[in-house]
Amino acid sequence: MSTRRAEVAGAGLAGLTVASVLAQRGWSVRVHERGEDLREIGAGIYLWENALKVLEAIGAYDVVTSTAERIYRPELRDHRHRVLQTEWLRDGRLYTVARRHLHRSLADTAISSGVEIVTSSPVARASAEGWLETEDSVRWDADLVVGADGFGSLVRESLGLTKSVVNLHDGCGRHLIPRTSDDPHDGRTIEEWNGGRRMGVVPCHPDWTYIFLCCPDSDVEGTQQSPFNRSTWQKSFPHLKSQLDRIPDFPEGSYHTFHDVQSVAWHKGRAAILGDAAHGMSPNLGQAACCAMMNALALGQALDRYDVETALDVWETSERPVTESVQKYSRLYGRIGTSWPRSLLDVRSALVWGLGRFRPVQRRVNFAASYHPTLDQPETASHP
Repeated sequence: MSTRRAEVAGAGLAGLTVASVLAQRGWSVRVHERGEDLREIGAGIYLWENALKVLEAIGAYDVVTSTAERIYRPELRDHRHRVLQTEWLRDGRLYTVARRHLHRSLADTAISSGVEIVTSSPVARASAEGWLETEDSVRWDADLVVGADGFGSLVRESLGLTKSVVNLHDGCGRHLIPRTSDDPHDGRTIEEWNGGRRMGVVPCHPDWTYIFLCCPDSDVEGTQQSPFNRSTWQKSFPHLKSQLDRIPDFPEGSYHTFHDVQSVAWHKGRAAILGDAAHGMSPNLGQAACCAMMNALALGQALDRYDVETALDVWETSERPVTESVQKYSRLYGRIGTSWPRSLLDVRSALVWGLGRFRPVQRRVNFAASYHPTLDQPETASHP
């Protein structure tokens, strides 16, 4: 039996994960990266239980968590600095990690699994018949093609799978700062809300702390993060001055607006879309990359049991509802955090405090963190 070939567009977290998943199942895999180098922005990322199980499955868990921070108490605070929640976004293990370290670890895992990564190879389009075409008009035939090329995916567009790309009118800047004793420790992180602004202080490496600064697009001063408008954020979070002072005047990170990607389908013929290309979402629940990694593993599981086109049907039918629920709750979280009337902030605090103690709500918010695909198990795999 000949080796099955996969061509993957995009060497981000989703593309590298699916590449390892397939290569470790005996596929010949090539990843096309648009940029000249493999790189990720210097910020942090949350890895929940669902993503950690994927890292275990592909053999990357130990190296990724070697410099990560184990989190036991993720605190959500309000405008009066009161702790509203410590549990409602946590189910199982939680680590925070420098995004560059995660990306490099996934690249090394892919390469050691036999994946070929080609840089300066921008993909222009794909076909349901099973080929990718790069901008230099070279066509790459495959048994399976995967578009993991971000929320502006040219693979998705060329396959006619775009339903909508919705501007959510809020966003954030992500920054890494040198870690000091002023930052949370003992497995703690802080996310604090003040009006429509949200600031996170997240240790993610022995030497680095991840800062996120979120606000509505209409908050012009808040969006000024490159160069950094330090004074306006210090007015909102004066007790976090130490962290804000450590953000450079001209940081690597900048403000970016969040978008929701809605797709007609996640596949067509022998082509699939994955990660932000299929379901780009706001990162409010810390699940965007985790869901992409989870769906990459599920795709490999389905391909273990079925031919390519049947596997893609089974995969999408099983996994898409899970991810779209996460997308919905992430959007709702953002609306509560950024669009609530300032005159009713105490009402918001009471609502968030109460909801976090209502078990059905906790289960709905937390469900993705504990979810693990099982399409490789006959009793759970199903055909639509």
